Amino acid sequence: MKKLLQLQAIDLKIEKYLAREKEIPMQKEKFNIKLQRLTKELEESEQRCKTLKLEQRSCEGDIEQRQADIRSKDAKLMSVKRNEEYQALLHEMELLKKQIGLKEERILSIMMDLEASEAQYEEDKKRIAREQAEIEEELKNIDEELAKAIAERQELEKKLRPLADTIEPKLLSQYKRIRRAKKTGAVVVPLHGETCSGCHMMIRAQIVNEILAAHKFHPCSYCGRLLYADDVMENEALA
Repeated sequence: MKKLLQLQAIDLKIEKYLAREKEIPMQKEKFNIKLQRLTKELEESEQRCKTLKLEQRSCEGDIEQRQADIRSKDAKLMSVKRNEEYQALLHEMELLKKQIGLKEERILSIMMDLEASEAQYEEDKKRIAREQAEIEEELKNIDEELAKAIAERQELEKKLRPLADTIEPKLLSQYKRIRRAKKTGAVVVPLHGETCSGCHMMIRAQIVNEILAAHKFHPCSYCGRLLYADDVMENEALA
């Protein structure tokens, strides 16, 4: 009886390690998502600076183009003979000058925004670098924890076969069949008085007496778990 209890103890430990091995990568994924968010945040901060610089260059290009138009129209003034044409050119030049004035105002505004954005970008770089370093450390710890869990599980798995070989084949087969059906948790459980500690249902007195008298396992008629007497627990030698 003790051997089967020892086998189950190892199986339950392996079960916990396997569950942890599934859980750890999910934790890692959360950190990876946060890393991606930080990278995107920094890219957006940098992009704001780039967008402002591009707009500034565009405004400067527009100003140069309008100034060239003014010079061209100014040159034409000398050759215009009709007053209507002369006035039209002056009007066009005045509009171009106003447009240049608006562009220059926009450039001043951009320069102020750019200064603030670049300062913010530098702060973001420092802060995000710190957060990324912390996350990388967490990821390293997670990888180490996963490797440790796998190694410890594998060590436990090495103990299973030798221990299984010491258990009566029919009982071992029954145990494995119940474990496959239950998926998780203990399948060999003690009686608590006249109650199955697995499903908490009352066991018939005859079966209880058989378990107590014969000191052997007996399947619960409700949940199928293997039942044994409480006093066996006192002499367990679980791994």
